[in-house]
Amino acid sequence: MSEYLIFDHKQIISVTMILFAIIDIIGSIPVVIELRKKAGHIQSEKATLVSLILMILFLFLGTQLLNIIGLDVASFAIAGSFVIFFIAMEMILGVNFFKEEVPETVSIVPLAFPLIAGAGTMTTLLSLKSEYATQNILVGIVLNMIFVYFVLKNVVLLERLLGKSGLNILRKAFGVILLAIAIKLFRTNTG
Repeated sequence: MSEYLIFDHKQIISVTMILFAIIDIIGSIPVVIELRKKAGHIQSEKATLVSLILMILFLFLGTQLLNIIGLDVASFAIAGSFVIFFIAMEMILGVNFFKEEVPETVSIVPLAFPLIAGAGTMTTLLSLKSEYATQNILVGIVLNMIFVYFVLKNVVLLERLLGKSGLNILRKAFGVILLAIAIKLFRTNTG
């Protein structure tokens, strides 16, 4: 029983890396820059805090929400694997499957949701819950949100540092990682 209360460094690293690939804040820098140009300003603190709250709520209440609408975690995970698959294909091929709308409150929609804490992230959280201890997932979420906050605060500097080709390479590399995650999710939940 006490093993569930122990922080496992391997689990924390795995969860952090998986969420890092799913959230893909580095790959989203071009989108964040575009949102900033259209809105004039992005509230980094608000976007990070809303994303953190959404992810933690879904981690603890996601299964209950699915039960209310009559879905099991495996079905949601399989559906999510398709979403992750298409996100990965977007990143690898540079094709847009999902349309992005830019309302006035860009810090919340579409930045916090669905860009940072979107369907892929939520699906991944539920899937991680079946493989990793909750406290390790929470640490992974917090570490990612710290990194997201850092990126949002320094997006212009990062764009200059990485350059257009650097951003494209990172986006494609994380696309391949996401593709592998999507296939693993699908295989695990289809038995």
